[in-house]
Amino acid sequence: MIFDTHTHLNVAQFSEDVPETMARAAELGVTEMAVVGFDTPTIIKSLELSTAHSSIYSIIGWHPTEAGAYTKEIETDLQEKLVLPKVVALGEIGLDYHWMEDPKEVQERIFRRQIAIAREMNLPISIHTREAMADTYRILKDENVQEIGGIMHSFSGDTEWMKRFLDLGMHISLSGVVTFKKAAEVQEVAKEVPLERLLVETDAPYLAPVPYRGKRNEPGYTRYVVEKISELRGDSLEVIADTTRKNAHKLFRLK
Repeated sequence: MIFDTHTHLNVAQFSEDVPETMARAAELGVTEMAVVGFDTPTIIKSLELSTAHSSIYSIIGWHPTEAGAYTKEIETDLQEKLVLPKVVALGEIGLDYHWMEDPKEVQERIFRRQIAIAREMNLPISIHTREAMADTYRILKDENVQEIGGIMHSFSGDTEWMKRFLDLGMHISLSGVVTFKKAAEVQEVAKEVPLERLLVETDAPYLAPVPYRGKRNEPGYTRYVVEKISELRGDSLEVIADTTRKNAHKLFRLK
């Protein structure tokens, strides 16, 4: 059984076929998933899905590309929703210097504020970092993230960055990128990350793995991520699937 720790069944690309998508995932052995809400509509949809389906959990937070729209009202609403029983983490939060929708200082302020909320609520965090690895590390270290723990979602750094984030108590989550031919650094991470700190994900509908690269990604395709990691590490598919699922359960405090 496989746990997709980061997927977006709550976006428009899945508006017509969530049940069918979930059925295909189950056929591929993906039996649990965390649906990540990153703005008001997707947070609402994530909570709807996790309420309706026992196999779905919610991760909710405010994405860095939306940082400029963050208000006190949004924060209050987020805090109210974070206490709901199927919410397992706060995210995805962080920094995005690729799109740069808002200045770095605005992104950092909202990032730090949400880390503080996660600490108040004793929730792990899911981190989005794009072209901002050094600043992300600096902030997480400043904020003593090891007190709550969390996930480096769709990790794209090298093994040196991996070690630095592991030293902060973070988990490393690998997506379909690990299957790409030119993703040598991520493949090295897959080989070297301690098994007890490894998670798997799709980030669906984005980043579809080989053999579906360029098409809509689906939670079921977490299986291909697991298969590639299994191949790279020389461990069985069952070991990677079972261990990453147990890691997710432990981090999310699921019984």
